[in-house]
Amino acid sequence: MYSILSEQMSMSDSGKDGASKSSNDDVCDVNDMLQNMNTDDEVGNDVSVISVCAHCGKEGTNLKSCTACKMVKYCNRECQIAHRPRHKKECRKRAAELHDEELFKQPPPKEDCPICMERLPTIAIGRTYMVCCGKEVCSGCSYAPVYDNQGNIVDNRNCAFCRTPPPLRDRLERYNTRLNMNDTQAICNLACYYNQGRYGLQRDHAKALELWQRAGELGSADAYCNIASAYMLGDGVEVDEKKASYYWELSAMRGQIEARHNLGVNEGNAGNTERALKHFMIAVKDGSSYSLESIKRLYQNGDVTKEDYAKALQLYQEYLGEIKSPQRDEAAAADDGYRYY
Repeated sequence: MYSILSEQMSMSDSGKDGASKSSNDDVCDVNDMLQNMNTDDEVGNDVSVISVCAHCGKEGTNLKSCTACKMVKYCNRECQIAHRPRHKKECRKRAAELHDEELFKQPPPKEDCPICMERLPTIAIGRTYMVCCGKEVCSGCSYAPVYDNQGNIVDNRNCAFCRTPPPLRDRLERYNTRLNMNDTQAICNLACYYNQGRYGLQRDHAKALELWQRAGELGSADAYCNIASAYMLGDGVEVDEKKASYYWELSAMRGQIEARHNLGVNEGNAGNTERALKHFMIAVKDGSSYSLESIKRLYQNGDVTKEDYAKALQLYQEYLGEIKSPQRDEAAAADDGYRYY
């Protein structure tokens, strides 16, 4: 369940700790709404534009917006509190619409491998993280032999990008170096090591959660997915499906396909087939074979159309075409563990 991309190794070892509500619950709380009030210049609007307070009708150029729905503005906190009973229903509806617009956007594709310049596979098994230089390299380039100027194959256990020798006894030292540089993947991986008690580290769920949170705030989709998994499994924390779903959403919006697939499964289990299909389609476009299989089952059960399943197959084939290369095929065929340790 935990996502970890370790140096020269692809494996599946698979926010906010105090978060207790989903985004929809947040927009329904008056106190949170008050904290979300922004002036026009804070949200990038022209402060010279005259607006009208939704409660008292006073005009002004520096009114504060309800950032949950973006539809109304207020003079002050008192006006927003007074107007809340009339605005609450409309605000919730619009906030939910805005949330779904963000949630169901197709994330940008994974960056290209810095060596072959082909699109990196989305799934972790197709790429490796180099802790020496902080680069993610595709499995093909990681596996490919290295030749000297005489055409002889030389030791290719070194980093495929910077040619640094592999981390043997200094693994944690390298990770701490990358951690001090705010390398999100290094922080996320180190959190996984603490969570599992690997490489001589004492198992520490609290430390793992702290590091995942830090990595997530720095932009790591994997970190938020790992936090979600911890809450879903009760791994070091109390089981909390609401928090798990919240962090899966944060992760999915950043392109983590496991989180996206899990959201689809949750929606399907709740009987929300249309929303489940949307999640699965986004995940399929980024290479999730599990989501493709889920769409197939929905089709076989008569819950989605033949056209939906055909579209999913097409999207998956397009993804495979984008990441395919002879070098990666050779690495997959060999898969003898030579480059993974």
